Amino acid sequence: MNNKISIHNLCLSIDRQPILKNVSLNIPTNKITVILGPSGCGKTTLLKSLNRLTDLIPGVQQSGEIMLDGVNILNGNQDLVDIRQKMGLLAQRPYPLPMNIYKNITYGLRISGRRNRQFLDKRVEHYLKMVNLWDEVKDRLKDPASALSIGQQQRLCLARGLAVDPEIILADEPTSSLDPISSKLIEEKFLELKSQYTIVLVTHILRQAKRMADYVVFMYLGEVIEQGTPDELFNNPQHPVTKSYLSGQFY
Repeated sequence: MNNKISIHNLCLSIDRQPILKNVSLNIPTNKITVILGPSGCGKTTLLKSLNRLTDLIPGVQQSGEIMLDGVNILNGNQDLVDIRQKMGLLAQRPYPLPMNIYKNITYGLRISGRRNRQFLDKRVEHYLKMVNLWDEVKDRLKDPASALSIGQQQRLCLARGLAVDPEIILADEPTSSLDPISSKLIEEKFLELKSQYTIVLVTHILRQAKRMADYVVFMYLGEVIEQGTPDELFNNPQHPVTKSYLSGQFY
C-alpha cells in the first residue's frame, strides 16, 4: 500500500504533560484513514500535528518524524504555509469566515494571488458543486455565510478548503454537530473525494468508522494501540483494550 504520510515515534507534550506517546502509523494515499478512540485519547492533537497547528500551542515539545511524501515536516526548515496548503482542515464545528459565501470560497485563492474575476467565478461554482451546495446557494452568493444552516456551513468550509488544491483532507469529527441528513451528505462526499484526496478522519463514532474506513488506527491514552484494515481491526482485534472498546465497555 502506497503511504502518503508515515509517522515514526511521534511524541508530544504540553508543559511536560505527555499527550502523544511514541505514535507510529501509516496513512495510505487516496484512502480514508479513520483515527478512532475515546474522547481525550490524543486524536485531535495527532491531527493538528499533521499540519503543524500544534506549533501554535504554548509549551509544546515534539520529537519524532512525520514524513509527507518522504520529507520530514517536523524539520524546522520546512515552509509552514506550503505544509498547511497541502492539508485542508475541517473542524468539529464549521467556522465560515465573517464574509459572504462567494468570498469564503475565494479567500485562499486571493491570498495566493489568483484574482481574475472570471477564474474566481468558475472556481466558486466548481467547488460548491463538488460539495453539493451550488444549487442551494447559487442565487445568494452575496449573502453572509453565517446565514446558512450548520450543515450548509460545514459543506461551505469543505469547499473553501478544497479550493486551494490540497492533497490531504484532515477532518476532526466533522459531523459531530450536524443533523443526520447533513452528516450523511458529508460522509457520502468523503467517499467520492477519496479518489482525488487522501483523507484522515477523526471520530469516536464506531458506526461511522465502520462505514467510512479503508484503514483504521485505534488510539487510547495518547498511544496507538492497534491499526490495520477494517476487517482486521473490527472483526479480529488483537489487543484487549481494542476488544473492550469495540464491545462498548468504554467510550
